[in-house]
Amino acid sequence: MSAPTKPRSKKPEGQWLIDGSTPLNHDEEIKQESPVLDVKQRVIDVYSKGGFDSIDREDLYPRFKWLGLYTQRKQNLGGEFTGEDNSVLEDKYFMMRIRFDGGICSTAQARAVGELSRDYARSTVDLTDRQNIQFHWVRIEDVPAIWQKLEDNGLNTWDACGDVPRVILGSPVAGIAKDEIIDATPAIREIQQIVTDDEFQNLPRKFKTAISGNARQDVVHEINDLAFIGVEHPELGPGFECYVGGGLSTNPMLAQSLGAFVTLEQVPDVWANVVRIFRDYGYRRLRNRARLKFLVKEWGVEKFRQILEDDYLGYALPDGPKAPNNLVDRDHIGVHEQKDGRFYIGAAPVVGRSSGTTLTALADLLEAHGSTRLRTTPHQKIVVLDVERDRVDAVVAGLKELGLDPEPSVFRRSTIACTGLEFCKLAIVDTKDTATAAIAQLEERLADLADRLPERLSLHVNGCPNSCARIQTADIGLKGQLLPDDDGGQTPGFQVHLGGGLASVDRAEAGLGRSVRGLKVRADGLVDYVERLVRRYDEQREPGETFARWAHRVDEEALR
Repeated sequence: MSAPTKPRSKKPEGQWLIDGSTPLNHDEEIKQESPVLDVKQRVIDVYSKGGFDSIDREDLYPRFKWLGLYTQRKQNLGGEFTGEDNSVLEDKYFMMRIRFDGGICSTAQARAVGELSRDYARSTVDLTDRQNIQFHWVRIEDVPAIWQKLEDNGLNTWDACGDVPRVILGSPVAGIAKDEIIDATPAIREIQQIVTDDEFQNLPRKFKTAISGNARQDVVHEINDLAFIGVEHPELGPGFECYVGGGLSTNPMLAQSLGAFVTLEQVPDVWANVVRIFRDYGYRRLRNRARLKFLVKEWGVEKFRQILEDDYLGYALPDGPKAPNNLVDRDHIGVHEQKDGRFYIGAAPVVGRSSGTTLTALADLLEAHGSTRLRTTPHQKIVVLDVERDRVDAVVAGLKELGLDPEPSVFRRSTIACTGLEFCKLAIVDTKDTATAAIAQLEERLADLADRLPERLSLHVNGCPNSCARIQTADIGLKGQLLPDDDGGQTPGFQVHLGGGLASVDRAEAGLGRSVRGLKVRADGLVDYVERLVRRYDEQREPGETFARWAHRVDEEALR
């Protein structure tokens, strides 16, 4: 008779308050060696003078992220090279990410960013789905000058990347919307003052926040680590419902409500203490399990709230109502009246791509018509504020001339794309150009359906499995990969996800897309596939049926 098997001891997860703070991988070692943001001074004093080849590798890869800098991909390297060593993949140029907390931007800031793009980044401007702006082609020699001009204009790149609290998403129409429950701007501004504190600079992984008091719930709160959404408490008045544990990537999870009511004044305190929980209990050993969502999944929201209140806040939060979905568009496209009688206008660049010259021209346009404020959005769009009634038509016309359309087609309105193969070392396929070409062709091919298509039919194009373009929450989500070609080689293509979405006018709850076994499409057949799919939806849908409902209802063959 064999002896009973001894239970295998569980490996430590790197949770500081359980396992201790001894680093369990090289990333954790680097973060403990010295304050990560110290690398900023080395960029100014050493690397900008010595050039790219003078950069210490352990500064270049882990630490530069805290400065909003990633090396970009060498040009003309196909997806088959992805996964190779940096010596093969990387160019001697950087992507630089400028953070815009709450998407808040003045015309002076837009002009400064446009000038920087023109002077130092080959006029590249990409609007991200986290309200940031990204440059490409940045040289290390030029970084100090860029930083100085950004800081002179109240902007920076700090913590735009790295294992830190990333940019705070906020409603693009905070303080002006007629349907606003509460203006969250004061909370965002207060968090801005503490976000780079030392205690928040060594988290297990990135930490994403969204805060909106708008009834439209316009900050994709369902897929953030921590989110606050405006709600009216029957006794306590306006405040926020709190969500934790959202995130997509290769293991998607939707955020869960804590069931707690948070006042505007409490938001920064709750924010800081949720981040501290993540710092103290987050899983650090394996980076693919190091997001807050895995901790929330293991604990459950009841335990999470209890630890937050008992061990961190030191006070109990009152129970609160669930924020209702008011079934209104989240993207703010088009012309809308503000609560002060002026107007805001939401406009769509194609897949978030713009230019430095466009930004400077946009600043000139708005100032010529009496406005000094604009916003970036979590949908790769721009919203301009404070337009007088008699100037609306002129501003709309000016926006269209700049390639910023306030009246876009369904696909131009709802298509987003990540950086893709053009610049990203993780990408497998091209995204921006592929999506841009697809929009133009679909507008032409489906012109006969223009009056019958819904206002939103989202097409999200991602260059790899990491879901920077939120493929699981799109009507049609495309995940880049290499597929077999007709000659025994490989060709760019996509795995298809269908019927995902966030809560909207068309759906009461967020939900992830449907994956159909073996449903993949080559990049050169993408437009044919989407046209076929949309026409089939138009033919088969029931009265009032959305694309997402149809995609989840029909059999798999209808989706091929």
